Amino acid sequence: MKNFSTCSSRLVAAALFCGVTAVSAHAKTIVCEFKPNAPDSHTVVKGDTLWGISGTFLDKPWCWPQVWGMNKEEIANPHWIYPGQIVWFDREAGRLRLGNKVGGDGTAGDMSLSPQVRTEGLGKEAVQSIPSGVIEPFLSQPLIIEEDELKNAPRIIATRGARVFLGKGDKAYVRGDLKGGESFQVFRPGKPLRDPITKQVVATEAFYLGTLKLQAAAQPGSDVHTFTVAGAKEEMGKGDLLMAMPPMPMQNYVPHPPEVQVNAHVLAVYGGVTHAGQNQVVSINRGKVDGLDIGSVLQLYHRGDTVSDPGGNKGFLGMGDPKVKLPDEQVGSLFIFRVFKHVSYGLIMQVTEPIVVGDVANSAE
Repeated sequence: MKNFSTCSSRLVAAALFCGVTAVSAHAKTIVCEFKPNAPDSHTVVKGDTLWGISGTFLDKPWCWPQVWGMNKEEIANPHWIYPGQIVWFDREAGRLRLGNKVGGDGTAGDMSLSPQVRTEGLGKEAVQSIPSGVIEPFLSQPLIIEEDELKNAPRIIATRGARVFLGKGDKAYVRGDLKGGESFQVFRPGKPLRDPITKQVVATEAFYLGTLKLQAAAQPGSDVHTFTVAGAKEEMGKGDLLMAMPPMPMQNYVPHPPEVQVNAHVLAVYGGVTHAGQNQVVSINRGKVDGLDIGSVLQLYHRGDTVSDPGGNKGFLGMGDPKVKLPDEQVGSLFIFRVFKHVSYGLIMQVTEPIVVGDVANSAE
């Protein structure tokens, strides 16, 4: 029988975890609530994520760093949960705790039930925070082109044999400052991203084409380098630009509210489609300068329409029906996984209705 404690049905977030739970003049206090029907325990299986496991117990799965009672070290390295372990709901303390099966009856025995940093066997076995396989292609590919990158980017000026398009193994001749780099991504400037409210261009998307590997640097008296196509996702050719390969991305992310209040709108749905659903990627019109960082969680809303009220007081000079804006309707969560200066990309989580351009993305409450 479940033994509920009235004092553990709500958890108020405190200022903790190296700044990942924000408490500032602009941030709101986050309240994490356990589900009324939360189970006593959950046995971790392959394919689980921390977000999914926490969603078994919490109304807001991204609250899991708080209810685990994670310390600074564990926040920095959250590789501590593996298949076969048991997540226990400590109702008296209002916390989730971690244990192992001991004995034939499956009980945890006399042991500490708390997250432990594990340094061996990291990688394939460790449970990930979110379904990172969905966003991995976006972590290593250029998504947004900054203005200075367009001005100074090396570019393909010719192909061997006057080929129109390049494929894997083909040679390309590149002009520009490589800054000591040897591996580059090839991209083509795509469509401009316009703020759905101001209509101003805030960034330009990069259309990823493939990768080039330096074969021979320019000889003295020349500034033309010889490259070989290491991988081709799309056709590339003369005029396409190069960007240095980024370092390998981290594979785990800790969700948290932004440190400041963020009010954003969806700029575009990645892939050129008009609607986005669960585990799809969208861009928003806020970035680093607005207080966003990797792991920030925002709530998604359909923006309320402005409608006429035929029964209200007449509008200007008594003519026409007054206009009334309907409230925004919450439809999901957005997990920010890549942040640029003015634009960020996020993975849609727990969505109940399709997301469209212009939808609202605000700080989670």
